[in-house]
Amino acid sequence: MKKIIVLMFLSLFFLFLFPTQGNAAANTSKIFLNGEQLSLPNDVQVTIVNKNVMIPIRVVAENLKFDVDWNQQARQVKIQQNEKVISLTVDQKQAMVADKQVTLNTAPQILNKTLVVPIRFVSEQMGLSVKWNNQEKIVYLTGSNNEPTEASGDDSGSDTTSLTHVTDIVFADNQLVVSMDGEQVQPVISTLKNPDRLVVDLPGTVFGDLAQPLDQGLNGKLDVTGYPNVSEVRYSLFKRDPGQVRIVVELNNVKDVQFDQNVIADKLLIDLNVSGDSVTPVPVTPVIDTGRKIVVIDPGHGGSDPGTISITNKPEKDYVLALGLKVQALLLNEPEIDLVMTRDSDTYPTRSERVKLANELNADVFVSIHGNSATSSPQASGTETFYYQRSSSKDLANIIHERLVKALGFKDRRVKNGNLQVIRETTMPAVLLEIGFLSNAAEEKAMSSEEVQAKAAQAIVDGIKEYLGI
Repeated sequence: MKKIIVLMFLSLFFLFLFPTQGNAAANTSKIFLNGEQLSLPNDVQVTIVNKNVMIPIRVVAENLKFDVDWNQQARQVKIQQNEKVISLTVDQKQAMVADKQVTLNTAPQILNKTLVVPIRFVSEQMGLSVKWNNQEKIVYLTGSNNEPTEASGDDSGSDTTSLTHVTDIVFADNQLVVSMDGEQVQPVISTLKNPDRLVVDLPGTVFGDLAQPLDQGLNGKLDVTGYPNVSEVRYSLFKRDPGQVRIVVELNNVKDVQFDQNVIADKLLIDLNVSGDSVTPVPVTPVIDTGRKIVVIDPGHGGSDPGTISITNKPEKDYVLALGLKVQALLLNEPEIDLVMTRDSDTYPTRSERVKLANELNADVFVSIHGNSATSSPQASGTETFYYQRSSSKDLANIIHERLVKALGFKDRRVKNGNLQVIRETTMPAVLLEIGFLSNAAEEKAMSSEEVQAKAAQAIVDGIKEYLGI
């Protein structure tokens, strides 16, 4: 909670230095709270209204983790710290602190669709002391039980060798996947309201050779086009000493936020189970038991879930369905195989329903087909295949992957252990194929061609048959 106050006092400092400015750029001064340097989002700007410093309410909630309740109809916000409650109303100078009415110098306002509140008023309720080192441009904030700690004006010499390095952040198939190089990290995950969001803090981490871009303030965003329940995924170096990377998944049209987290080897996987406004999926009818091998082919996404969007603005769901139907056509000619498709049209069975279907059939093989994406790195390319822990799944993955790489000639991104729901919760040998990158112009063009799709389909079928010994 004290972190927001940091932002508040920084804003006050800017007011003292630049009292005539209407807006201030992103903060460049260093801020220490009880001796610990904090990192502020690069896009947060201090706004001066009638010589009063204002700051966005989302900073109050995220950085200090105060309970913030925004009533849009009443245009009222309540900020709570322990037992203290502050009630502010947009465009009204009258506010309530506990049960007492007070008058503000400047009322809260909505600027550029963002609610901003007066820093001075909120900060006066928090009881922090402030010291300013003008020579080194450092703000020292301390609570009542702490003495201010002097810090070096240059933090470039901080020892990061013992910290874990975040090397990749990906959001796909409603999963946040964070790759790390170093000691295993225990994430701290919390959900916040107004707006609904999932906040993932990674203690003892800094950015390594991150595939995604970072701005000068060590902040960045992922492209979440194609995910209707996710409005933004942003990440930043939230603390510098010690390091702490923060990732925020901001949601919309959500009734309930649920998630599953797993840390396996060098990856953190957070699977969002978002209850929002969705289309009821078309049920899939299982086949009668014939004694033949049962193969379930799962073209990913579909219906209301487009998957990733390709570099030419086409949804992943169309590509994987086209490829899945080619696999279907080949497998229907195999007399020793009974084929079941999780979908054969533009419908959306949920991941749980796909798993349930395969398990109830007691299928022999489950293959989920997907197209990869890395919009922040358009040169990313190649085929990769995921399995989950079981040695039988790994064997199936190795066989199909080898055939796919040979048939398509794409870069070999290897077989990997992945904690993905459709391969984790199925009980038979199961794999998830990332055929190639739809965000890569050359691969998207190839993957969209009938010829390459036919090669991929044949490779998948040949791999399945080899594994089943047919």
